[in-house]
Amino acid sequence: MNKNTIIGFVLIGVIMFGFTWYQSRQYQEQMEAQAQLDSIARVEQMAAMAMDSIKKAEGAVEAVDVKVSALPTYKDSMLTAARMGEAQYYRLANDKIEIAFTTQGAQPYSVKINDYKSYDSTDLYLIRPDMSRYDIKVYAGENINTKDFNFQVVEHSDSVLVMRLPFTGGGYIQQRYALTDGSYSLYNELSFVGMGDVIPRNVSMLDIDWSVVIPRLEKGYRNEKQYSKLDYYFTGDKKPVQIARGRDESERVDTKVKWFAFQQQFFSAIMTSEQEFASADFDVKFFAEDDPSKNLMACSAKLRSDFNPGAGDVVIPYEFYFGPNDFSTLKEYDQKYEKIIPLGGWLVGWISRLVIIPCFNFLGKFIANYGLIILLMTIIIKIVISPLTIKSYKSSAKMQVLKPEIDQLNKKYPNEKDAMKKQQAMMELYNKAGISPMGGCLPMLLQMPILFAMFRFFPACIDLRQQKFLWADDLSAYDSIWDFGVNIPLLGDHLSLFALLMAVTMFVYSKMTSSQMSDDPNMAGMKFMSVWLMPIMMFFICNNLSSALSYYYLLSNIITMIMTWYIRKFVVTEEKVRADMMLNANKPKQKSKWQQRLEEAQKMQEQMQKQQQKNRR
Repeated sequence: MNKNTIIGFVLIGVIMFGFTWYQSRQYQEQMEAQAQLDSIARVEQMAAMAMDSIKKAEGAVEAVDVKVSALPTYKDSMLTAARMGEAQYYRLANDKIEIAFTTQGAQPYSVKINDYKSYDSTDLYLIRPDMSRYDIKVYAGENINTKDFNFQVVEHSDSVLVMRLPFTGGGYIQQRYALTDGSYSLYNELSFVGMGDVIPRNVSMLDIDWSVVIPRLEKGYRNEKQYSKLDYYFTGDKKPVQIARGRDESERVDTKVKWFAFQQQFFSAIMTSEQEFASADFDVKFFAEDDPSKNLMACSAKLRSDFNPGAGDVVIPYEFYFGPNDFSTLKEYDQKYEKIIPLGGWLVGWISRLVIIPCFNFLGKFIANYGLIILLMTIIIKIVISPLTIKSYKSSAKMQVLKPEIDQLNKKYPNEKDAMKKQQAMMELYNKAGISPMGGCLPMLLQMPILFAMFRFFPACIDLRQQKFLWADDLSAYDSIWDFGVNIPLLGDHLSLFALLMAVTMFVYSKMTSSQMSDDPNMAGMKFMSVWLMPIMMFFICNNLSSALSYYYLLSNIITMIMTWYIRKFVVTEEKVRADMMLNANKPKQKSKWQQRLEEAQKMQEQMQKQQQKNRR
């Protein structure tokens, strides 16, 4: 690489960084302004959602009186009376979750997960009090919405809660909730009993609106937001559809949906219909990082279910899941819930599900320290792929032995018009030495799915959540050793030590291996990318991601360097390589089809050059 090329690369890098920084600053200013407006709107919405409970807690009698005077009247006097009732609160609990309900709309009021804590060590509420709306809309002689009415409790125990909204004719709408011991699942039955004379026979659909505000539960906002999304699933599909991953998004689905999930990074609220939802409208909006209420995202699902009141009493079963995004736990429900965990595509996901997760869980049975588990996993992976590593290094070592001859060919054929001749000469040299041009690249390519699987696994592994190791206080989040106090474009507001050490070891290893590359000017760009660009890029990528991921890459780099030194020192020495090459040179060679085609192309090129010279004469 000449001086002008180096200066060009530097200038391009400076321009790209400057432009990116300027665009990021402009975008950040716009987003901050918009986020402020959105935050105000959302705060007002939440204030409205919580107003009733606050007034009741403070005993604001006058406010209640104003509310009552403004209430509408209904054709059915019992509905009018239910509209004026006071909300009561009840609880269902087991060893896994604790769910509070309100009679106002006969709906969940809050959801607490017992086995986990929030990032600030407080109780983990997947749904905070009064941050959920579960409404049923139906035409029963007039338009009614269950959220407007106080239901009557007819049964309550630690595991079962039954609430009814009665009508004058003796019919009623009923919500039955049941919680099983040792389960994160809440069973829900929506019933219409004795409503045949109230609900017209031509009513074929009922509407269900479920809106939830999910709070921040993790240390790193960016990482948490990146892995939070909404999923919905069609019966028979291999995996659910995901939307709104780390961004605001809405989507209308006009086909039947089996279930959907409001998914935070490590916890989810899932709703399943046994008879499937007829259609759905989904919406997700994320709160700003500086939201004063520490909310993460507002999720909404507007659902339509088939309804046949002419068939007599109607019972529509639903099931809710409020719990961790743990692969084994979700898989137990046999609904493909586990597919919401972002483990990668078919090959990467297959490696994660069949190899990495079982290995991780097996080691977790005997070792409590997750830092040591990651170390052992890294060693095991390196041992398994060591044959590929040795093969790759053998090819690199042979290339290093041939480096003087390759450099001579580069000098002999410096012009682009001789590129075909140089390529043929190099192929003859490789064939003589028994080297495959892909011998060094192919083993590395075969290892890439494992690297991608790890990239997917660690940020999604709930077992690493709030697990301490060395200076990291949470392996599922970044490990900050320096908080800047200001947000730097592309980098963030902190410095992760594991990410920095990972980048340094990647740079050192690239320097070790770059000496084996050819001095061909065409390879200068490749050297620059491997030695400088890749470590810098990986540092910026990993600085805000899981510290366990950076820790794994750090270990992988260190072990690879040790293996490279050992292989170079004892396994693949220069003497052994030269002996193998001499032995191979004495064997009869058969030209490959690719080499034959290369020679034919060269002959055609030479003929064309001769023809062009004749035409010039």
